Amino acid sequence: MLVVDDEHALLLSYRLILEQNGYEVTTASTADEAESLLDHQHYDLLLCDLTLERHNGGLDVIRHARKRDPLLGCLLLTGYPDAELSDEVKKDGTHTLFKPVEVPKLLETVKFMLRARRQTAPPPQDRERRKG
Repeated sequence: MLVVDDEHALLLSYRLILEQNGYEVTTASTADEAESLLDHQHYDLLLCDLTLERHNGGLDVIRHARKRDPLLGCLLLTGYPDAELSDEVKKDGTHTLFKPVEVPKLLETVKFMLRARRQTAPPPQDRERRKG
């Protein structure tokens, strides 16, 4: 999975928590870095902070990711509870967690989203054919 946050301490915490629970994690600290990784690597899940180096940069990263893989599970992490934003991102299946994120809730959500991804994603060979 790809985890994106511009706060280094949080990024490191997410990575350690997820890796200690058996997940393979790649990290990025900017929208540009995340988009580049998404262009060159396949991920089963994207966890992304809302406000990166630009306002709502996380939404830009999610839009970019969904262009590459419409079925990609996306989890938006934000410290700014906003019902309008939450409703907007739910329309395309993006989940939202509000900071500070409780570890059990993070792990529960990741597990749920990966399970859903496995049930809806085409086999890897079909994914590759669609990209070409």
